Amino acid sequence: MKGILEGCVLALISQGEAYGYQLLSDLAAHGFTDLLEGTLYPILTRLERGGYIQCRKGRSPLGPGRKYYSITDSGAAYLAAFRQSYEHVTACADSILKKGNEE
Repeated sequence: MKGILEGCVLALISQGEAYGYQLLSDLAAHGFTDLLEGTLYPILTRLERGGYIQCRKGRSPLGPGRKYYSITDSGAAYLAAFRQSYEHVTACADSILKKGNEE
């Protein structure tokens, strides 16, 4: 699940600069309803340390400052490779897991 979440978080960030709570909300809207900050922020840290995203501190209209994340060129390349790998793994798993349900 960790690898899948990293790919999903990176895909969301690739759609435009985002902050942590916004990412949690977006993930929940896509069905990841049990995801907590304690899961998301280590993923963001790993992606940043890997050079796949960058962070800037900015003002929040509703309180303390926020960290805004955006994708890097390296992150875009990583995301493209992730998508290819995900498609392959999903196709392989589907060929096994859906077998027998076709009857």
